[in-house]
Amino acid sequence: MRRIINATVHNRSGVLNRVTGLLQKRQFNIESITVGQSETPSISKMTLVVEVEDSQKLEQLIKQLNKQIDVLKVSDITDKAIVAREMALIKVVSNGQLRNEIQGIIEPFRATVIDVSKDSLTIQVTGKTDKVEALIELLRPYGIKELARTGVTAFLRGHQPQVTELTPYSILK
Repeated sequence: MRRIINATVHNRSGVLNRVTGLLQKRQFNIESITVGQSETPSISKMTLVVEVEDSQKLEQLIKQLNKQIDVLKVSDITDKAIVAREMALIKVVSNGQLRNEIQGIIEPFRATVIDVSKDSLTIQVTGKTDKVEALIELLRPYGIKELARTGVTAFLRGHQPQVTELTPYSILK
């Protein structure tokens, strides 16, 4: 089962490496991971999308993440009301004749052309993963020269209590 995990961590060198190392050691498949500074400069937020076999493995993952010294809070937000977005940059083969046709395809997705060259267009799209996937599939027949995706970034919508797994150590932090 696909799970979206949020982790609040200290913004320090090596934290991402330790978290991904823990997941690798325990053989969790990371579908995507995003990390960046939060509203507090000394704190970063991570969003991990992982494949987990069952709820027992998920519980184990959350407990193991909480044991990491730089991890402040971990939440499985998959089944909560969340805001989740991904971004993709797609470079598509294009000549002058195809540009209007491609523009017509990307418009309903609220995607934008961010670079134009003689033989290509670079398109930016943001949204839910299925929206990004759908646009990529529609552009594939034109010839995708290059594709880069950010992975999912997410947090809880509005004001909701965050469910966290706490370890004795994390309570002392």
